[in-house]
Amino acid sequence: MVNVLFVCMGNICRSPTAHGVFENLVKLNGLSNDINIDSAGTHAYHVGEPPDKRAQAAALNRGVDLSSQRARRVQVADFECYDYILAMDHDNFSNLIEICPTKMKGKIKLFLSYSSDFDVEVVPDPYYGGSMGFEQVLDMVESASAGLLTHIRQDHFK
Repeated sequence: MVNVLFVCMGNICRSPTAHGVFENLVKLNGLSNDINIDSAGTHAYHVGEPPDKRAQAAALNRGVDLSSQRARRVQVADFECYDYILAMDHDNFSNLIEICPTKMKGKIKLFLSYSSDFDVEVVPDPYYGGSMGFEQVLDMVESASAGLLTHIRQDHFK
């Protein structure tokens, strides 16, 4: 089993979107029994809450249902459990590095590093913007998800 954790700040916009998109892609590729997916936030602002309604609406328009997810905060135990810990931006990457046991820091990467379609390193936070920000996040997440799945297949399912 390969375990993947997506991380943003509050776990209500970017990381649940990535969680849902990647989970859908994994299911479409028949790998649901081989890849476990979750998401979390580096802050506890929204623990227990569902994803932002705008994120849910944008994702649902692309056939991805986020409604069953609930926000949670990253825990130190996550570094032991997950093979890939994917931060949406540099701030959350730094927050993860701060709490990660030294021997596991290599598991943390910027999620967008798996995309070949974008020349930026971070998925921008759409929380304070309009609906187009959520569409941009989905475009980025879809691209990075495809690259991540290719990477996982090459490394784990040869």
